[in-house]
Amino acid sequence: MYTFEARVERFEGSAAWHFVMLPEDITDEIEDAAPLRGGFGSVKVRMRCGSSVWETSIFPDTKRGSFLLPMKKAILRAEAVGYGDLVQLELEIR
Repeated sequence: MYTFEARVERFEGSAAWHFVMLPEDITDEIEDAAPLRGGFGSVKVRMRCGSSVWETSIFPDTKRGSFLLPMKKAILRAEAVGYGDLVQLELEIR
């Protein structure tokens, strides 16, 4: 299990969405563990933000050398967070 803080970012475009980037040290550990990867190099994870828990995938971002975690609208709403906010997250590889 990994615990970290990250800032909520927004991908601008025709379908804007929110995400966080994983810290470099956690990215390195996940890459070293080399879990089975899905489409687009995704890794299945269980996440916690505040009292919200959900299952999703993280995706490699080769430009930044990290994994990005898409943040579901329902989670953002439930935890009253948005673009620019710093959030505390727990990540467990499934």
